[in-house]
Amino acid sequence: MPIRPFLTSLALAAALGAAAPADSLATAHGRAGVTCAQCHPLVKGKARVDDNETAPNAACVKCHGDLASLGAKTKEAINAHASHLGQIACTVCHRGHEASRAYCMNCHSFDLKIPFAAAPAQPAPARPKPAGKAKADRADVVVIGSGAAGMVAAITAHDAGARVVILEKQPITGGNSMLAAGGMNAAGTPQQARKGIQDSVETMREDTFKGGKGLGDPELVALLARESAASVAYLESLGADLSDVGRMGGASAARAHRPSGGAAVGAHIVGVLRAAAAKRKLDIRVNARVVRLLESKDGRITGVEVEGRHRGRYTLQAGAVVLAAGGFSSNPERVAKYQPAFKGMTSSNQPGATGDGLDLGAERGGELKDMAQIQIHPSVAAGSRILITEAVRGNGAILVNKEGRRFFNEIGTRDAVSQAILRQTGQSAFMVFDEGVHKSLKQIDGYFHLGLVKTGDTPEALAQVIGVPPQALRATLDAYNAAVDAKQDGEFNRPDLPRALRTPRFFAIEVKPGVHYTMGGLRIDPGTRVLAKDGKAIPGFFAAGEVTGGVHGANRLGGNSISETITFGRIAGRNAAAAARP
Repeated sequence: MPIRPFLTSLALAAALGAAAPADSLATAHGRAGVTCAQCHPLVKGKARVDDNETAPNAACVKCHGDLASLGAKTKEAINAHASHLGQIACTVCHRGHEASRAYCMNCHSFDLKIPFAAAPAQPAPARPKPAGKAKADRADVVVIGSGAAGMVAAITAHDAGARVVILEKQPITGGNSMLAAGGMNAAGTPQQARKGIQDSVETMREDTFKGGKGLGDPELVALLARESAASVAYLESLGADLSDVGRMGGASAARAHRPSGGAAVGAHIVGVLRAAAAKRKLDIRVNARVVRLLESKDGRITGVEVEGRHRGRYTLQAGAVVLAAGGFSSNPERVAKYQPAFKGMTSSNQPGATGDGLDLGAERGGELKDMAQIQIHPSVAAGSRILITEAVRGNGAILVNKEGRRFFNEIGTRDAVSQAILRQTGQSAFMVFDEGVHKSLKQIDGYFHLGLVKTGDTPEALAQVIGVPPQALRATLDAYNAAVDAKQDGEFNRPDLPRALRTPRFFAIEVKPGVHYTMGGLRIDPGTRVLAKDGKAIPGFFAAGEVTGGVHGANRLGGNSISETITFGRIAGRNAAAAARP
């Protein structure tokens, strides 16, 4: 049946109450003869769009091809159509009736042109208000947040027989998990055994508790370590590649599991979870912000109230709710409230990490704990929000100050390394490595691609490029290489010396500490039930991931976050499904 002409694009924009730019993507399509009905299906004579913007995105793909095909045609150095974000919707960046903006620019600062772009400071137009009260929906389990914790909880609940809805306020799924780089900690795995790595659950528990300065909840810390190998196996059962194992700061052994060649773990795992969710046909709603948890008279959580980008306000009743909305590292006001010393410090997080979930839980009586425990990561690329994974140091890179000298154990805990960098000239340092380290870790290629790496054929040439004394840098590398040969770092007691830095070329990335992770959050028990201030579990309410507090104490070890999201996400999904049964 042919699509009949409807309104012009500009008329439709007015009908929807949107403030369309003078020359928008929609008006450009209109000039080319494309009618609104070709992008928006007509329901009873009216154009409708759901919060996922399903029909417009399908129309984009039909006319222009999918991201893979567009990525193959892209000639620019920065290829936004073939990025770590995966298969996201076209409307994430390309807006029809408002100015477009590349989602990449939430974290990156490179020049990326996009048709009908908005200036960064331009506010988005107001959304239309819904006409009348929307009909309530129903699910067995509602999951708030679509990072690794939320996706795993949803998949687990679905596999236990529950009807699940995932709600995500951002236009894409993945959350902060998408940005995880270094690996997923686990002890006692077949991968470690194949590489002859000596490790144990008890050692991982001790490292985690010690790294958190003894503030972590002993039961939760023990649970994280005990279930870590099973969580790796679970991801592998879904198709993940976690065959490579590296070492991260604060760990007594190599236990950071990641894809072959040392590729970034987060984007890979999120891709696997998205595929698993799609296979199960899970109901995932993006652009859907939860504004309130619903509760019964006896205090049981019975659902949520949602503000959809297009649908407006509606309620979603449920037998149980899993909160997996992440932390608040991208909320500078809240960070400064709990840690005034971090005021103005850049964040390495995605823009949705603002702490909304903490407010939702606290408003319904959940106890917040360890809120002042905020982690700064030592290696955010200077002048950007790009995290340089700890795995670069774990694979052999060293930290050098502007005087060309080492100054600390490079694989110490994140808090200690960060403070050491802040004591250096300019409060920054250079992460220095050679071609051997480069070849050992695939994700380093991305830093070259983004123009973050400085290069020299010799240590002296590199020193000239980065502005440090050439003789000092040469002496530093010679001393470090001698320590590697002797298998003992007498200067800074670095326990792991994986390789010497002798293979040309030589490289450096300037790094500064940035806000990276919030250890505090809602208090939970080992069953992931959210606890009230009286210590009692709130019925029907579960939480997992960075929105919770207690697992990491005063400092999170690199590699423990992904491990936490998978382990506690599985527990939350399983228990929420059980709680939702009549």
